Amino acid sequence: MKFLILPLLFVITAISFPAQSSGQSSSPPALDVIRFSWSKERIGWERDPFSGPIENFQEVQARTRNERRIQDAKRGGGPEVDKIKTEAKADAANIATQHKTIPARYVFLYKVTVKNTSTKTIRSIDWDYVFLDRTTESEIGRREFTSDEKVSPGKSKELTVVLAKPPTQTISLTSLNSNERAGMIERVSLVRVEYTDGTVWQGP
Repeated sequence: MKFLILPLLFVITAISFPAQSSGQSSSPPALDVIRFSWSKERIGWERDPFSGPIENFQEVQARTRNERRIQDAKRGGGPEVDKIKTEAKADAANIATQHKTIPARYVFLYKVTVKNTSTKTIRSIDWDYVFLDRTTESEIGRREFTSDEKVSPGKSKELTVVLAKPPTQTISLTSLNSNERAGMIERVSLVRVEYTDGTVWQGP
């Protein structure tokens, strides 16, 4: 048994050394969270009244096909020109109606401003935007982000992420309600910081 235990102890000791020299630190990072916020942005509804319609690939194909049919009919001199023009106008009117009935889309903008108070340049930051119920302080939502941004020593930088996913299930995807955040506490949690020299801070 002694001959079996000794090699096993040697293996365990050998495995434990790389973890101690991995370059990771669990002490608080030299990175300050200055401010953070989130907002709901309505997109796809404001259009330049002097610009043409916004078409997808299939709609462009249909319009081009109708224009070609009209040109071919004109060259042929037949009575089909008026009929084709009427069909093309009907297609265009149908497309315009579809554009009007498409609901406005919303995206969610998450932002945090951090300041690097260390002497090393940051390469990447993993951070979570956390939402808590104001009454129970239980977690009701969490959005996890990775920002590959260089932040030099002593410098601040705003990290921004745009998602279609709302902060919590209680936030509406189709309406804008200024009272939606009233019952929530918001926090930003730093999860991991990677530096350009290869060292890493890992949160607990």
